[in-house]
Amino acid sequence: MPTQAIRAVIFDFDLTLADSTEAIVECTQYALTRLECETATPAQIRSVIGLPLPVMFHTLSGDEDAARAEAFVRFFVSRADEIMVQSTRIYPEVPGLLAALREQGLAVAIVSTKFRHRIDAILTRAGLRSQVDVIVGGDDVQRHKPDPEGITQALGHLGLGAAQAIYVGDHAVDAQAAEGAGTGFIGMVSGTTSFDGWSAAGKMAVTRHVGEVADLVAGAASAHR
Repeated sequence: MPTQAIRAVIFDFDLTLADSTEAIVECTQYALTRLECETATPAQIRSVIGLPLPVMFHTLSGDEDAARAEAFVRFFVSRADEIMVQSTRIYPEVPGLLAALREQGLAVAIVSTKFRHRIDAILTRAGLRSQVDVIVGGDDVQRHKPDPEGITQALGHLGLGAAQAIYVGDHAVDAQAAEGAGTGFIGMVSGTTSFDGWSAAGKMAVTRHVGEVADLVAGAASAHR
């Protein structure tokens, strides 16, 4: 954990603050079908949610062709433009969580591989956009997670050092990005990693849902007063 007072919580988006699984599965299967690839199961797709789209394509298809990966991205995005915002469900604990973090005087940011405009639209639709200070989307960075560029960019917008922030995410690449950026980390159990899995990796984690983050952050902040 950081050794300085915590002043911000930075979140991943998919499977951390919201569930876009249904739409992501549909967009992925649509793109694979258009490329005449063997389709992937929902479980296979779920395991790669949060990775950059070209990496998703390579992982699911085994195809390393860069041009076909670019085509996959185009097909995925075209379908996502039609269904992603309305098909995404913000987790029910999120409104209370964001309010609690505000009450603690903490800044809130999001760093995700999802396009910034899509995150903005989903939050606006849920009435939560005003609760988030900074959004860094996948279209805002040159290097995606596990590279820490997105987290570092968010810290710059917030005017904070890495030791003053905690990153919250559901995937191993989130933990790696946090480590690379120098922030603390809290693991989610809404992805494919369990509480025991995070604990075995030496990471703090929620036990059930994202709403627990406020208490974990408050406890960490108290430890450095």
